[in-house]
Amino acid sequence: MAGNSQRKGAMRNPGSKKGPTVGSGGQRRRGLEPKKPTPKAVEREKHPAAKRAKAAEKRVSAPTGKSFARSGPARTSQRAGGARTTAAGQRPSVRASARPETNEQVYGRNSVVEALRAAVPATALHVQADLALDDRIREALEMAVARKIPVMEMTRFELDRMTSRGVHQGLSLTVPPYKYADPTDMLRTAGDTKTASLFIALDGITDPRNLGAVVRSAAAFGAKGVLVPERRAAGMTAAAWKTSAGAASRVPVARITNMSRTLVAFRDVGATVLGLAADGPTTIDGLDPRTLEGSVVLVVGSEGEGLGRLVARTCDLLVAIPIAATTESLNAGVAASIALYEIDRLRRSPSS
Repeated sequence: MAGNSQRKGAMRNPGSKKGPTVGSGGQRRRGLEPKKPTPKAVEREKHPAAKRAKAAEKRVSAPTGKSFARSGPARTSQRAGGARTTAAGQRPSVRASARPETNEQVYGRNSVVEALRAAVPATALHVQADLALDDRIREALEMAVARKIPVMEMTRFELDRMTSRGVHQGLSLTVPPYKYADPTDMLRTAGDTKTASLFIALDGITDPRNLGAVVRSAAAFGAKGVLVPERRAAGMTAAAWKTSAGAASRVPVARITNMSRTLVAFRDVGATVLGLAADGPTTIDGLDPRTLEGSVVLVVGSEGEGLGRLVARTCDLLVAIPIAATTESLNAGVAASIALYEIDRLRRSPSS
């Protein structure tokens, strides 16, 4: 019957009527009120800018160590006894790299055998279990036993994981991290006026084989050490050690944090800094032997870009190797060898 409210479904449930409700509860009024200004980025605790500011405050409040001697009016240029001192009377200092080193894996049958032949320091030889022996594996095992290097048998899965799935051919050699020398010891040697020391600084050399070749030449011509930067440069890896043909055990290599500041520190103790540059105003064979009487630091840049701008400005003199016009540049290792030979020849000449 029409209008029968007792019939189910004929009435709406309370609160189910569609349309706007009565009153907004102040929502519209609050929406018209002015909002507070947004806090600055450094004031928001989880914002990256706030985290960076907090880290900067910690660095400022933390105690600082030794720093490089900076060039400028605060430093005196008196060379009493061949060395300069800072305004505070302190000797210039250099800062060694604090980057942690890790073990290196040399894998592949030929690479492992060549590393063992070159007497690269190793702590363990890993051999895949149930591997058919050939001449290279037998030679690697014999050299490892002769040098008392532990030989460990491993599964193929373990070798894959150790070598990051490289082509290991069932053979891998663990090489410990190279022990870099302290650059402060080299700086002390350079400041000794009784001896004419020779050092090599490599700026931007990224090929470890070039580094090994320079270390080998440094040993041949009596250099006291090699300086390499910690960033964008090759370190003393197994490849560098192998190329040095054992010279890495006789010539110390130091890793530094800043090349230009290190060269300034060597200048402050009386050393002459020579930079190899293709556009140098003086040729290496035309140097005045009197320039080489004290300690000398030879700076060699990369084959492509050469010396960095700041490093070139820090050098006392830029010298060039005279070459044919058809040849653009020399390999960094070859250029360093030629320059070291010329410096040694000029020092041994009767007129020097």
